Amino acid sequence: MILNILGFLTSDSVNTILISQERVIVKEDTLKSIISDTLNFRPTDTLRKIENRAFRGGEYLRFNINYGFITAGEAILRVSDTIYNGRICYKVNFSLDSKPFFDVFYKVRDRYNTIIDAEGIFPWRFEQHIREGGFSRDFMAEFDHINLTAATTEGSYRIPSYVQDIMSAFYYTRTLDFSSAKPGETITLNNFYKDSTYELTVKYKGKQTIELKSGKFNCIVVEPIAKEGGLFKSEGKIYIWLTDDNHKMPVFVRAKIVIGSIESELVEYRGIAGPINMKVGG
Repeated sequence: MILNILGFLTSDSVNTILISQERVIVKEDTLKSIISDTLNFRPTDTLRKIENRAFRGGEYLRFNINYGFITAGEAILRVSDTIYNGRICYKVNFSLDSKPFFDVFYKVRDRYNTIIDAEGIFPWRFEQHIREGGFSRDFMAEFDHINLTAATTEGSYRIPSYVQDIMSAFYYTRTLDFSSAKPGETITLNNFYKDSTYELTVKYKGKQTIELKSGKFNCIVVEPIAKEGGLFKSEGKIYIWLTDDNHKMPVFVRAKIVIGSIESELVEYRGIAGPINMKVGG
């Protein structure tokens, strides 16, 4: 669909299950206490630590969602500092809204929230609130990275170490070093959504300079790929342009579809973790 272009963040599509699942129904209001009680009695100092020079609290990115000459919507990514279960974390909010004129045809008001551990760049909590046309969905997951379980609004499931959600996977990718990567090389992430863990591959496509209204940027280009079915395979390829520096700030997304392409272009940014070294002439 037109406004769901930032599929790397919002896809609910992949179908290859990597691990066996144990399902136990859990009431939503008990999820946070389950994780909190567990962490109070289990050490967290053994959790991984990852160097992050890509983003920080205060980062704000605003995108126009374009189909041809039509700006059909707007997407905003916000990062703020927070404390969660005694851990220093980042809270990431993603909003996707159709423009008022487009609401007549297809109204979109999507909200995604994730809480990412600042040291390990893995999620503790994920929320999804979808409002698209007549469709709505609300989903929440709490991740226990000590006992390797995910307690969701639909049940409790086993997860692999440092599993990502569909938003934290993107921020984790931004911390990776692509400086020696060759076109065609890939990385694979474990990605949890709904009731399963799926495989998400990120393919490095190479380097490219792109000129936008917000500036001219030297970028690396990556392609997120679902191993089986889903948005990335059945509805066309998605390419993401990230600044070729420590920040790997997303500046452009293109989704190829049957009748052309949908594009998401960065139009405003602030609170970046240092200068954008790869902004040409800026």
